[in-house]
Parts: sequence; structure tokens; C-alpha cells
Amino acid sequence: MKAQILSQSGKAGEIEMPKFFSINIREDICQKFFEAEKKIQPYGPNPESGKHHSASGNLSHSRRLWKTAYGKGISRVPRKIMWRRGDHFYWIGAETSGTRGGRQAHPPKVAHFQIEKKINRKEREIAIKSAFASTINPEMLKRRYETVRNENINLSLPLVIKSDVLKLKTKEFFQFLEKILGQAFAIGIKSKSQRAGKGKMRNRRYKENAGLLLVTGKDEISRFKGIETRKIQDIEIGDLWPLGRLACYTEQAIKELGEVKEK
Repeated sequence: MKAQILSQSGKAGEIEMPKFFSINIREDICQKFFEAEKKIQPYGPNPESGKHHSASGNLSHSRRLWKTAYGKGISRVPRKIMWRRGDHFYWIGAETSGTRGGRQAHPPKVAHFQIEKKINRKEREIAIKSAFASTINPEMLKRRYETVRNENINLSLPLVIKSDVLKLKTKEFFQFLEKILGQAFAIGIKSKSQRAGKGKMRNRRYKENAGLLLVTGKDEISRFKGIETRKIQDIEIGDLWPLGRLACYTEQAIKELGEVKEK
């Protein structure tokens, strides 16, 4: 499969795309790989939660011991003394999960979030190649981006640009993107909006779209703001998931992808 190389002046020739851009896309393996690579922020209570008090240990029912529960008809729950008169105490339960202000009964364990999921090497290769192939699939692009699902977008995929375009200034580069993306330019630029509803009070005040993914070669430099840039060796499955990410490749990036040995 060949792709047109786009430049400021128009089409600047053709380039042979790597073979894996034409493979059968395995969404199931891609999802498996994404779940294996997913990292969850560990959370859980402070190990000292529920213990910031002056409560004594488990009360004993033994005789002739100071501060025991002998003859009081109460359980051996750790208690803190509120007041006392002689050997008569007014105390309340503390620390345990069944008491007011106590710890959680079965809190989340941090070790649970540190379990690594494994995936086979061949499945990993199939997943990343399928993810790349999905970036040139128009149907998957429409399925991912709801705003363009019902619109007729004449977007010639794959998008391959000449490496010289990276030397443009930001304003000129975005004018070039608007020219090649057309109606899809709206989803190609990052936008940030304030969320409606109570999510604003729950540390998710803003919503931001992913924007265009610009894939460059290992020695190419891109400092454009408003789009996401990744070098070939830095791409992860999370950058291409969900499948159908709007992506643009430089000529050098395609050449480096073509050098990858087919296994």
C-alpha cells in the first residue's frame, strides 16, 4: 500500500507503507494489551487511621487487675476513658471498625494495585500493529469520534507529511493542518472545556480531548502546542487506544517503521 506525502505546496511524492498497516485488526488483543499496560493509582487509608487516640488495648476480664472489664458486663473492645470515679470508669469503644471514628473493616490494600498483568510477546506485537493499522481505517475513526460520526468527511488516510513541515512556525503549521484535515480539523486540535454538573467538585473540573497524534522519527524534534507528539520508540498502546486515533506520520517515521523486522 502506498501513501501520498503531503507538503505545503501539495503532494510531494509517494511512500510505501509498512505491511502491518494492512493486517487484520484484532480489537480483542488490543484491549487485552491495553488492560495489561494500564496503571492504576494506588489508594487506601493511612495505616494509622483510627488509632489517633488514647485508648488502651483489648480489655481483660481477669480479676484483681487495674482497668479491667471484670464484672462490668462489657466486651473486650479497646476503649478510651472519658472520666472516672475511683475504680468506676466511663469509657467508650475506639479503634475497631465497629466503633465511632474507628478504622475501616477491610480497607483497600496497596499491594492489590501493584499486581502486574502479563501478556505474551506475540500478542503484544499483534496488538501494537493492529493499533497502528486502526489509525488509517476511516470506519474506526468515525466510530471513535462521535462529532464526525454522521458527517461526510473526505479525509485521505493515511496522513503522511514531509519532514520539512516540522520546521514551520506554529501558526503556519496549523494552517497546513487545517488544509489537509478539512472538517476533521476540529477534532485534531486539543480543546478544553469546563464540565457541567457536580464533577467540578470532584477534582474533574475540565474535559479535554486528545487531539491529533503526530508521530515523528527518533531524531526529529517537534514543539507544536495543541497537538500530541510522540516519537516512534516512545509510543504506547494508551496513545492509540481507543482504536481509530487520528494520527499523522512524518516521512521519516514511516521509514523507521518500515525498518522493523516482520516476525
